Amino acid sequence: MRFLACCILAFSLILIPAPAFADVRKSDVVLGLTIEERGAAANFFPSIQAEYALLLDGEGNVYFDRNSLGESQIASITKIMTATIVLDQVSDSELNKDKLTVSARAASVGESSAELKEGDTLSLYDCLQALLIPSGNDAAITLAEFMGSRMDPSSFDISGQARDFFSSRGVDLDELAQSDDPIDVFVCAMNLKALEIGCTETVFTNPHGLDDGQYGTTMHSNAKDVATMSLNAMRNETFRTIVDQAKATIEVIHGDGQKGSIELESTDKLIGVYEGACGIKTGRTLLAGSCFAGAVQRDGEYLYAIVLNSPNDEQRFYDAETLYNWYYENDIDYHLANSDETVSIMLNNEQVDAPIVAEVTHGGWIDKTVKATLADPDQTIEVFAVEGNISQEFHLNDANGNVKVGDVLGTVTFYQHNEELITVDVVAAEDVAAPNFIEGIGIWWERLMRSFSGEPGAASTVIINETPLIFDRRV
Repeated sequence: MRFLACCILAFSLILIPAPAFADVRKSDVVLGLTIEERGAAANFFPSIQAEYALLLDGEGNVYFDRNSLGESQIASITKIMTATIVLDQVSDSELNKDKLTVSARAASVGESSAELKEGDTLSLYDCLQALLIPSGNDAAITLAEFMGSRMDPSSFDISGQARDFFSSRGVDLDELAQSDDPIDVFVCAMNLKALEIGCTETVFTNPHGLDDGQYGTTMHSNAKDVATMSLNAMRNETFRTIVDQAKATIEVIHGDGQKGSIELESTDKLIGVYEGACGIKTGRTLLAGSCFAGAVQRDGEYLYAIVLNSPNDEQRFYDAETLYNWYYENDIDYHLANSDETVSIMLNNEQVDAPIVAEVTHGGWIDKTVKATLADPDQTIEVFAVEGNISQEFHLNDANGNVKVGDVLGTVTFYQHNEELITVDVVAAEDVAAPNFIEGIGIWWERLMRSFSGEPGAASTVIINETPLIFDRRV
């Protein structure tokens, strides 16, 4: 499996040439701190060309941020919201039941196309595929006309806050909602949905993302809002299924009644090339530059790379790869028990070679300690290396009486960047019997003598466990 992953990565690097002028900026934010604030060498951080970028996981935790609040055009990434509105409005049964007819306006919109012709009829599901896989502007218009004509604008919640928000950005929601053009109604729904899910700087003026003079330049968003749209859309199974396809075939009935098929090819060049790549949407216009909102799924967990205004199509994918690789290289499993000294014991009904993490004072003896290990000697925790090195703090109690393997002797807490990660039990890794009556008398006498000479009355606890460095800012 490891060999296959290496082959996939190697092929991807052949497919997408390395950039010559990618950079690391002191203002780039990594886990809440700028690179300048971290004071570490630049080679620890992603070197990309995109003007705006964001890397986050499926829970919304942000790992890398380059000007994610900066206003930008997003081109065909707009189609994420187009698909969202459609999928919000229809049931699964309607996806293949409803039939849409391509209008002259849809067929002639230009730019990216699914090769739909005026008069073609196709299912709602196939039209969504035509929208998201080859980024068909013709499909965007077809969907907006169909769905906009079914909407009831009187049900739209155009509150004063929403009205003021969009009005200040050059969009009149009331005018859109009251328009006779179903596309305007659809666009009104897009804007309201964006605001509803938490997009704070996004304005839509059409369902496809074109932003030249004909369509105006009022439309804009930012990397943070694109991430919000992406995570929201990927919660829908139909959306996930469609965007995770490198190719698809859709069926149409032409205006003359003849059946036909159209081969679709994804604009996402990472699908099938980069391990785990599963969509979601590309975009490109002169104003927006080359854009990409991408997702990767590994071990059931999603990672999203938002890349806006890269200098060319190849670079947007290389930028996304760079962000993904940086995350996976720094996302490591850290062993909690690290000691050269081990002992073979039966622990948790299993024979294990347990690392000795401490030698704990046995209060019944003058010169004896109890070898200790962790309750789970093989336990690891997932940490992000760039966040800093691991430290530990032991809280151990002196052992007393008869000690058996597995008896709890205390705890150890692990920290990263002064934040607590986990607390685990420290247990005995050997049996140590308490002194008998005669031995106890001798120990009492010896301790009495030691109290006069100032010698210790018991062996000291010794911490053996180490916390190996995972990040050296000087490199």
